Amino acid sequence: MTTLRQALVAAAARLAAAGVPDPQRDARLLLAHALGLPPDRMVLLPDRGIGPADDRRIEAAVAARAARQPVAQILGRRAFWRHDFRVTPDVLDPRPETEVLVAQALKEPFARVLDLGTGSGAILLSLLADMPGATGLGTDTSEAALAVAGGNARALGLADRAAFRHADWFAGVAGRFDLIVSNPPYLAEDEIVGLAPEVRDWEPRQALTPGGDGLDAYRAIAAGSPAHLAPGGRLMVEIGPTQGAPVAALLVAAGLAGIAVLPDLDGRDRVVTARSPG
Repeated sequence: MTTLRQALVAAAARLAAAGVPDPQRDARLLLAHALGLPPDRMVLLPDRGIGPADDRRIEAAVAARAARQPVAQILGRRAFWRHDFRVTPDVLDPRPETEVLVAQALKEPFARVLDLGTGSGAILLSLLADMPGATGLGTDTSEAALAVAGGNARALGLADRAAFRHADWFAGVAGRFDLIVSNPPYLAEDEIVGLAPEVRDWEPRQALTPGGDGLDAYRAIAAGSPAHLAPGGRLMVEIGPTQGAPVAALLVAAGLAGIAVLPDLDGRDRVVTARSPG
């Protein structure tokens, strides 16, 4: 019978041959998932036998990763901010750099928040979980993504404070908000070909690029935000590392004030913030 140690070695070698970055880490995560074990327990059970049912689950997980499916999609979850979120191929895999937006948004209180292009709901639900009493609305054009977000809200006990709606940016959204946030699609069309297979081939294209120069989402957000921000309300959008200046210019032209471009932990421009006058 194959042991856990042998299965780990074989899985890591297979992933390495498929060009997977950090194959040893991924092999450990995938086998832990297949066996229902915490990853940190794996080193304590090197001689555990792998039975036929375990072997089938391991094979399915490793084969998916060798095809460059993201680990989060295979596991069905991604840790983000303070919680685990369900993820599927219908939503963008939440990135650690997006936590910069969440941290900045939580520096001031808010009662009502709008998340444009909510995807898995990770941004909106992270904000609501850390701001008791606040309510929020997440919009998306993907019904499948909205179903994932709704499930995450229920899992976190936030379904009574988070609503989700099928909408193209502000279409059909009424009222004003203290905070509007978004991690919109921002890659230019010609950047897609150079992406890692995990992103290019497995994540929803509409969550990655609006086509063209990558700025169309910001044009829509800049145009609609003034009518949906409460006086003094804040707007925060995630950006690509070269988009700080053009996105800031769009927000200035829309009449917003207090424009700032904030870096991520690697020093790259990551979030643009603005405020409604008044």
